[in-house]
Amino acid sequence: MRKILVIDDEESIRELIRFNLEMAGFSVELAADGREGLDRLDDTTDLVILDLMLPVIDGLTVCREIRSHSEYRDLPIIMLTARGEEIDRVLGLEMGADDYITKPFSPRELIARIKAILRRVANDKNLPEGDEENNEIVWGDLVLNIASHEVRRAGNLIDLAPKEFELLKLLLLNKGKVMTRELLLEKIWGYEYDGDTRTVDVHIRRLRQKIGEEYVTTVRGVGYKIAELE
Repeated sequence: MRKILVIDDEESIRELIRFNLEMAGFSVELAADGREGLDRLDDTTDLVILDLMLPVIDGLTVCREIRSHSEYRDLPIIMLTARGEEIDRVLGLEMGADDYITKPFSPRELIARIKAILRRVANDKNLPEGDEENNEIVWGDLVLNIASHEVRRAGNLIDLAPKEFELLKLLLLNKGKVMTRELLLEKIWGYEYDGDTRTVDVHIRRLRQKIGEEYVTTVRGVGYKIAELE
């Protein structure tokens, strides 16, 4: 049974999430503040639902702390935010959260997001090993290795978050094609377009900062594609 850690200071929200997740077949662990959340995190945790506005340690700091440990680098994190907290949502995504959902939210939508993310994680773990040479995608001085989950530019290792790696891989595998934000949401995050593509834009911006602005081209009003080599 998959275990979900819910970190939220509102008891009513915690119990609402607990009830619906348990009905959906998940095991649920609850924490009322950031410190307690970090204390309850362990290697049996499959996903974290994290409120941004937390006492003791705020949600952004909790997210950063989780990502600072190598064993939790790929642990899925879904943020809970109020509708007006756009800046905090962007900061959370930049610090390594996988997704966000705004309050008030539909429990059905939250469960759908959780299942989609866990399904993607399971698929990632089942990627064929193969040898390093056959799993490489080379574009200019950029080398992406599927088997080792590494990206290098001019021989230098680039530290990409899991979603950034998947975005780059998908763009490289579709060289010459424009990938819409909606399609990227579906392929990388595992759910259909619901009207907000900010998640994609933030991760693309972070990817560009790490590999170089020149590698990803914006097609205005449509989406993104890998840049042509000069």
